[in-house]
Amino acid sequence: MSSPSLLPPNLIRLSSPLGDLELTGDDREVWSLAIIRNGHLPFEGLPESPNPLLRQAATQLTEYFAGERTDFDVPVRLSRGTEFQRSVWAGLAAIPFGAHLSYGELGRSIGKSGAGRAIGGAVGANPAPILVGCHRVLASNGRITGFSAGEGIPTKQWLLRHESIEYVG
Repeated sequence: MSSPSLLPPNLIRLSSPLGDLELTGDDREVWSLAIIRNGHLPFEGLPESPNPLLRQAATQLTEYFAGERTDFDVPVRLSRGTEFQRSVWAGLAAIPFGAHLSYGELGRSIGKSGAGRAIGGAVGANPAPILVGCHRVLASNGRITGFSAGEGIPTKQWLLRHESIEYVG
């Protein structure tokens, strides 16, 4: 578990087709979204302490999974990464529902052509998958190269199918 200074002030959990989700944040921003991995969530030992913002995010996620929502309008804290990571996360946030980019296209869109491996690392460090659509990035040949949330590639495949995004493999 994280050190006490890194504990989120607010926490809410919800069920989803991907398994249990855990959202953290404060009254201004969602800090993180975790998808259950190997039967565990990052803050599973802590009691829930929901607030209105996290309840709103949970509602929007429920609507997304039900096919009733295609975008999210809750504020997400994307200020905790490096300048490079923040630029990649802003690029991810701009990819609309049902669309996808390659890692190279994402790099070009943020002025970082040729930084594919670094782009991949920043995509994998996204603190709020689904809310910030990192699942919408594929290899240039349309293949899934990995996914750091939930159960990995099967989780990404589910999200891509949910948004009718074609991929190879």
